Amino acid sequence: MRVDLFDFELPSDRIALRPASPRDSARLLGVGAHGALSDHNMRDLPGLLRPGDVLVFNDTRVIPAQLEGTRGEARIGATLHKREGPRAWRAFIRNAKRLREGDRIDFGAGVSALATERGADGAFLLSFEGEEPVELLLERAGRMPLPPYIAGKRETDARDREDYQTMFAREEGAVAAPTAALHFTPDLMAALAAAGIGHETLTLHVGAGTFLPVKADDTADHVMHAEWGRIDAETAARLNAVRAAGGRLVAVGTTSLRLLESAAGEGGKIHPFEGDTAIFITPGYRFQAVDGLLTNFHLPRSTLFMLVSALMGLEVMQAAYGHAIAEGYRFYSYGDGSLLLP
Repeated sequence: MRVDLFDFELPSDRIALRPASPRDSARLLGVGAHGALSDHNMRDLPGLLRPGDVLVFNDTRVIPAQLEGTRGEARIGATLHKREGPRAWRAFIRNAKRLREGDRIDFGAGVSALATERGADGAFLLSFEGEEPVELLLERAGRMPLPPYIAGKRETDARDREDYQTMFAREEGAVAAPTAALHFTPDLMAALAAAGIGHETLTLHVGAGTFLPVKADDTADHVMHAEWGRIDAETAARLNAVRAAGGRLVAVGTTSLRLLESAAGEGGKIHPFEGDTAIFITPGYRFQAVDGLLTNFHLPRSTLFMLVSALMGLEVMQAAYGHAIAEGYRFYSYGDGSLLLP
């Protein structure tokens, strides 16, 4: 499909620079069958789902994966995006023309890494020096990797260390938050449980590739970056039991959805999964594992807007986004949410 079909105009003042406070006070746009639209608040969610439904969250935890350093006199920026070993990470590099294989980058605070291999996409494999766990090194020298549409408008600060983590964050390894889950609070989870709505967790370590624009003119020419995920056997069995009993699986965030679909076989059965996925969902895709999606509002021409268009239909999502823009909904990572129930 032509990528320009997924373009739309978004006023810059619709981009949220901070999350709603409290988190569950964010707005929620309901998008139903045949494109029916309804305006809500996140606290209305228990009444928009059915008893027996289950929300599926991503429990990945964002690490401070953005680093600033030097190679000689050159300034080098690195955004880690995929772990390749105990001390090795793939990284997108700013000022990459000043970096060659074998160069050492000093990130300050006693943290350094060797650029050991350059990939075909221009990313480097960085091997961190020393014996301390890389997680400790990043805590010292790194900062939270806010998306460029936020970081380009304000500095990352101490608040982001908390704001850019969900209440489910447990498994360290993401370099971007599963942002749909930022709207959830203990109070909202208690209200959902009281309404008979359950929840499960899986792990997908979100990579910085989620921020990359689609530069190809046709979706067939776009290459997704792989991300590592896991669904254990017990979780898979419980998810399958939900659907067998007539409940719906509603993914919270496109990351949860993509891992569920990666783990699904024919007939929609979810299998245990551990490994990389580079699934790319565009209109025409036949969904196997999910019955709905709670997600934020995404960028024009992005793989994520393509995904929601695959779930609901391109014309439906164009109308929904037009409504959201007209009604002042806040967009992107720190913005409002939408509940998509085809």
